[in-house]
Amino acid sequence: MSSGAPSIQAAGAYAGRTCIIVNPAAGQEEVTRLKRKLGGAFAARSAPFDLFETQYAGHATEIAREASQLGYRCICVAGGDGTLAEVATAVAGTDTPIAIIPRGTANQVARNLRIPIAFEAAVETAINGVPTPIDLGRVGNRSFMLVAGAGFDASVMSSATRELKERFGFAAYIYAAVKEALSATPAKFRVTADERVIDVSAVSVMIANVGELFTAYLPVRLPLGPQPFSSWYDGLFDVVIIAPRNFPDWANVLWQAATHRFGGSEQLIHLKARSVTIESDPGMPVQIDGDPAGYTPVVATSIRQGARIMLPR
Repeated sequence: MSSGAPSIQAAGAYAGRTCIIVNPAAGQEEVTRLKRKLGGAFAARSAPFDLFETQYAGHATEIAREASQLGYRCICVAGGDGTLAEVATAVAGTDTPIAIIPRGTANQVARNLRIPIAFEAAVETAINGVPTPIDLGRVGNRSFMLVAGAGFDASVMSSATRELKERFGFAAYIYAAVKEALSATPAKFRVTADERVIDVSAVSVMIANVGELFTAYLPVRLPLGPQPFSSWYDGLFDVVIIAPRNFPDWANVLWQAATHRFGGSEQLIHLKARSVTIESDPGMPVQIDGDPAGYTPVVATSIRQGARIMLPR
């Protein structure tokens, strides 16, 4: 087992081996204990592996790209959705599958795809699961699995700091959402979804590859489109424009989403598209899978079956 190395040149024989990438900043479990658990679980299943710990932003992309080139059977991410996005950036369009051992705060990719959250079951899926094609989103040279967005959602992600997430877990997102909703100011957005152009005053525009947000954390589901379970495989984004004018409108938006009512409303506009451009005046903050990504404009493209994920049998 290797740990904490900046390169994987000493990985040994690659064929049949799993490259495990651990993000020490994800979740609340002490990293040394997590690495021991991973080593024991893989060894108990006679599954050869090499383990690497990320050291800086973007490091998972570097490790995964080299691992894919060297022919590892699978790249296993022990981290959160942000680390997954980094790995997806490296292996998009290749045959190298990604396995997930959820260790982040929200773990929305795993929960949406019904990948076990329990440690031993997740390891079993990583080793003996079925590589299954799913769609990816692409912004510039970066891939995303969940959502890219501008406005309110990006502000929420910035407000849910690492310190808050370490202290309060998922409740940090709830706190940040309420805080930002109380001060959200609409901006003038122009959204180009394939050939359709919409000019609208809104607080947020989301480009969703995922079917639902906050899966398993809220008493109601919050889908991002009328058919959330097919969103991973249809080659299209769900484009969600949130345009409340006052606090009662916020309640109406949540109710419409929870009841899958995505048509005929000026407060919650839904589109399907393969390519999306978001422009705004003034420029609005952008997030990609929860990480700050500058300001508008942003251009996203859907990559049909852009990655393969290990799913339970």
